[in-house]
Parts: sequence; structure tokens; C-alpha cells
Amino acid sequence: MKKLAMVLSTILLIAMLAACGNSGEKASSNGGDESASNGGESKVIKAGIGLNDQHPQYKGLLKFKEIVEEKTDGAITVETYHSGQLGDDRSMTEALQLGTQEVTVPSTAPLANFVPEFSVFDIPFLFPNEEVADTVLDGEVGQELLQKLESQNLVGLSYWENGFRDLTNSERAVATMEDFDGLKIRTMENDLHLDAFKALGANPTPMAFTELFTALQQGTVDGQENPYATIYLQKFYEVQNHVSNTHHIYSPFVFLMSKSFYDGLTEDQQKIMKEAAVEAGKYERKLNREANDKYLQSLQDEGMEYTEITPEAREEMVKAVAPVIDEYKGQIGEETVDKVYKAIEEAQK
Repeated sequence: MKKLAMVLSTILLIAMLAACGNSGEKASSNGGDESASNGGESKVIKAGIGLNDQHPQYKGLLKFKEIVEEKTDGAITVETYHSGQLGDDRSMTEALQLGTQEVTVPSTAPLANFVPEFSVFDIPFLFPNEEVADTVLDGEVGQELLQKLESQNLVGLSYWENGFRDLTNSERAVATMEDFDGLKIRTMENDLHLDAFKALGANPTPMAFTELFTALQQGTVDGQENPYATIYLQKFYEVQNHVSNTHHIYSPFVFLMSKSFYDGLTEDQQKIMKEAAVEAGKYERKLNREANDKYLQSLQDEGMEYTEITPEAREEMVKAVAPVIDEYKGQIGEETVDKVYKAIEEAQK
């Protein structure tokens, strides 16, 4: 009996071990199938901007995320960060160069630190309207400028829109050149902007955007210049009384991707990135223009006094800054400046 019991125990033990082995093979097989269906580990794009989550720029970023994740079936996912969570425009652009961040959408002004020719978009009163800007940026000369970014380990995929920059201040209505006289105006840290405002008679003060509200509140500066959407969403109406449609600078955004990340994508994935950046850019431009119309009225509803600049007054301003433009042509690149002006002229025909 004892011998029989031992035999039965041995048979039972062998059966149990076999069952465990089969179970393990099945689990391993299922794991392999699941991995294959997901196409392996997905790539992650960290996309950061400086503006807040109410701005059309961030909504454009969400549109880019939607398009990319849908067209890649989740093989590439996009994480979005707003309000400077990953840094300012310059530091995020440098992170792209290092390959520690994948996407950012800066204004062209800080990009001039990497490719000097982008300073062409800092020329005052360059574009007459948004439609001409679209034609030039999406055309040959705009695309040539994007290609120059590759030498900086960056890929420029499309232009988005920050928009026309307009003046606000707490001192007086600005309708003519004379009204600029002595106004302390915060500008970006950009020599061309500084010299242009000096030519207009103002006292420009370069300052980080993050310090601006407090500086306006405390009277460190009298005014600032930004598109209406930014003015409203940053609540500058709480510390500013006047707004004028100076339209002195048209500011594009550039959709940037890290070249090291882009080069690691398949051809199909690169095509998806380009298409998504362009499509999301058109969406962002549309939202931005609708927002600027809406926010100009909102600024007035909040108590700001709006001043319309007449064509005659604007022409006087254009003449005042002309010597500044001549002075900077060599730094920007005369060929680039001439090409942009020619493209603007052709776009208006």
C-alpha cells in the first residue's frame, strides 16, 4: 500500500508540474501577442509653450496631439505643457537642441539668437495684414528660413501665429508719434525692438515676460506691447488704461521639433509630424484671429480706452523707424530682407 501511495503521489506531482509549465508558456505567449499589437514601446513627445492653457497656441498644441496620436495609432503620444512649465522660449529651444525635449512653439524673436535671419520678422510695420503674412510665411522665403534651423539641431515644421503686437499703457491714449514721447514701454530683449521704440520717442525697457505684470502694477514701466489675446488673458487690463492698434510688429510662432528626435522617426512618421504641425497651425491661426477680435472688445468691456491709429499717423511711424531698419539690414542679412519685402509685394498684387 505504501509503495502504491508513493507511486500515486509521484504521478500527481508530475501532473501538477506539467500544468504549471503549460500555464507559464501560455502567459508568455499572451504577453508577446499584446506587445506586438501595441507595436512595441511608444515614443513620447514632450511639447511645451510659455503661454497659458486658455491661449489659442495651447489649443493648437492639443490639436497637434490629437492628429499625431490618431494617425500613428498611439505609437507616438504627446504630453503638453503650458505656462512655461518646461521653461521660457529660449531654454525650451535649447532643450530641443540637447534632445531633452521634443517640441516647442516659440516666437521668432528669440529664435534670432539661433538663426540671425529670423530677425527679419522683428522689422516694424513689415506685414500689412494677416493674409499677406500667411502667403509669405507658407511660401518659398518662409520655408527657406525654416530650413536654416537644421544647422542648429532643430527642425522647423510650420508657422503658427502670435499676431500683431499692439500697445497698452497707463498714462495716455496713443494716437500719434508725439504720444510715444517718454513712455516707459516694456519690450522683449531684442535690440531691433529697442531701437525702433527709441526712434518712435519712447523709453523702451527690456524685461522678462514673467516680471511684466508686477512691473506694470508698480509703475516700473508705463506700458507694454503684445497681441490682444495675450493682453487679455494675462489680465493686463487690471493695470493698464489705454490700448492702441499700433500693429507695429507681426509676430509668428515657429513649430519646432528636436532634430535628433525627428531623425529617429520613420519616413511615414516624419510625414505625419509635418502634416500635423501644418494642420494644427491653420487651426491655431483661425482661433487666434477670432480671439483677437473678441478680446479687443473684452478689453474695452473691462474699461480700457481704445484708440485707432489712422493711416496717416502710421505712415509717420513707418518713416521714423526706416533708418533703424537700414541699420539692421546687414545684421539680419540683406538678401533675406530683400527676399521678404519682394514676397510681400508679390502677395499684395
